[in-house]
Amino acid sequence: MLRVVSLTLVILISGAAIAAAEPQLGDDLTLCRDRQAEPQARATACDNLLNADRLTGKDKAIALSVRGNTLINKRDYGRAIETLSMAVDLDPEYVITLNLRGIAYERTGQDDLAMADYNLALQKRPTYGVPYNNRGVIQLRRGALQSALDDFSLSIKYTPKFILGWTNRARVRTLMKNYDGALADFAEAEKIDPAAQQIASNRCITYGMMGKFDQGLADCNGLIEKQPKNTYAINNRADVYMMKGDLDAALKDYNTAIQINPNNVRAHSGRGQIYERKKDLAQARADYRAAAYSLTKFDELDVARARAVAQERLAALTPQTPAGAPTGRRVALVIGNGAYKNVHALPNPPRDAKLIASVLHDVGFQTVISVSDLTRDKFFEALKTFAEEAEKADWAVVYYAGHGFEIGGVNYLVPVDAKLAADRDAEAQAVALEQVIAAVGAARKVRLVILDACRDNPFAPTMQHTLSLKLVDKGFSNIEPGAGFMVVYAAKHGETAMDGDGGADSPFSTALAREIKTPKVEIRKLFDIVRDDVWSVTKHEQQPFSYGSPPGREDFYFVVGK
Repeated sequence: MLRVVSLTLVILISGAAIAAAEPQLGDDLTLCRDRQAEPQARATACDNLLNADRLTGKDKAIALSVRGNTLINKRDYGRAIETLSMAVDLDPEYVITLNLRGIAYERTGQDDLAMADYNLALQKRPTYGVPYNNRGVIQLRRGALQSALDDFSLSIKYTPKFILGWTNRARVRTLMKNYDGALADFAEAEKIDPAAQQIASNRCITYGMMGKFDQGLADCNGLIEKQPKNTYAINNRADVYMMKGDLDAALKDYNTAIQINPNNVRAHSGRGQIYERKKDLAQARADYRAAAYSLTKFDELDVARARAVAQERLAALTPQTPAGAPTGRRVALVIGNGAYKNVHALPNPPRDAKLIASVLHDVGFQTVISVSDLTRDKFFEALKTFAEEAEKADWAVVYYAGHGFEIGGVNYLVPVDAKLAADRDAEAQAVALEQVIAAVGAARKVRLVILDACRDNPFAPTMQHTLSLKLVDKGFSNIEPGAGFMVVYAAKHGETAMDGDGGADSPFSTALAREIKTPKVEIRKLFDIVRDDVWSVTKHEQQPFSYGSPPGREDFYFVVGK
């Protein structure tokens, strides 16, 4: 009897719970369907429905589309593409999903797939203005100005209140030197939202190209007064100063942008141009290197242009090896960051760095710069000093041990004074892996970066999450370095590396130090052996991983042997 009563009670309780849940699910469905709802509330409602597995067909497609948009805002493009593809399968006619997937493809450098989605969305709904704008952005990045102009015009025609259509058309008209048309577009954008920052910041450039420098500077100045750390506006003002011929004022602005964000591509590229004009070619090359290298497949329009200029000028200014110059010169920078000020200290990195520095010296590296516990400013100073050494070398190797992880699709190494209260602080307080790539970039043959830094993110428990960034709790993301570069992680992307027990060196540094000394092991095979050794000694818990490779027509050895 007791069993029957208990079972009946459970059924009654379960039924009551289901009945109570139904209104909530109904409210969530209404909110999830509402395109005018507050974005975060709508995203939560759609997630509730998806997690409860109560949706099918078009409603599920809508909810997945909203989730995909959230993932794009967090820069989690891979998962966004998977989610949006499921939505497309459920409702191929829902053009909003196609447009969103196009954006995700574009942000991963897959412009052809993005264009295919934008085209399909427009084929299904020719009056949908947003995909015209997005397609125009790709055309603009490709340099197809007339095609971009046509697409922005169609975006404005079908979505006249979409402010990006107006400001983007103003930008392309500026590039086509139709300045009156550009100013007219900015005026229309002001009618929609007079406070939109992209109006003043971009019109600043238009006025500059017109030679109306005072008006251009007034636009940028007004925005910078409101947002003193807006590096986009600061860079634009510097560009206008350059157009005006005031190199000192431009230099001051680029320096300010770099102080705010030492990894800023546009500021380094612009400053490089100023130093080149001032005939300080060593500093120009240093800035061009800082801007030239990328580990991502996608750059915003202005960043892409700045990077292209840096790459072109760096190639032109790179000194050729003089006849009879000594060959075989090998240099290394070894960094061990352990004495972190705002999170727990790491005892292993300084010890591991000391071990690797000693081994590299023993195998004949002519210069081994060994430093530890670098603050942000000291970190960048060390990279700059080492890059000058790398210009005179055949081999350039950087070994780094310390904290490092991915935030917002960018891999960062962490100086000991970093606070990282919010994920967006990384670009200002940490060192992007691209900057380390740049430091070895001038070497003639072997350009190698070794990262024993794949640890848990100690800032994650207290770090504020922003809407625009995906926060990664551990390890680095996978990368594709340029030709002739090799980057080795102590642990595969998304995984963590172990420290040594009881004062011992880490499994990775121990294996690396041992194998480097082995004669006649080609560098690619050497890191395969290190991977196998670490995999074995950690009982399959840590697997090092190599990306890229040195030039393929030559073999390279740490120890040549007899």
